[in-house]
Amino acid sequence: QVQLVESGGGSVQAGGSLRLSCAASGSTFSRTDMAWYRQVPGKQREWVASAGRFGTTNYADSVKGRFTISRDNAKNIVYLQMNSLKPDDTAVYFCKAVYSNSNYWGQGTQVTVSS
Repeated sequence: QVQLVESGGGSVQAGGSLRLSCAASGSTFSRTDMAWYRQVPGKQREWVASAGRFGTTNYADSVKGRFTISRDNAKNIVYLQMNSLKPDDTAVYFCKAVYSNSNYWGQGTQVTVSS
């Protein structure tokens, strides 16, 4: 069983920055694919970025150039650095782990961007 705990959410004005963290336990982190998703009320959860176990990173077009995903395998943490935030980035952000063919989710952290 993989446990994920997100932190770092909050309120920020448009143009500001936040860094989200997701601490993982219960898996061999270096063999775990990690990703960030986000969800607003009434909409489907949306993929934001991925950091694969082999080091590859990918981004949704809506955040490319503004968000950076990174992972620290020594600390079992994945980060999402969010710059140039926009009101449309307002959502609950979730961390996802894919390990041993199973998906695991964190509880989410709220990000609110005001104009």
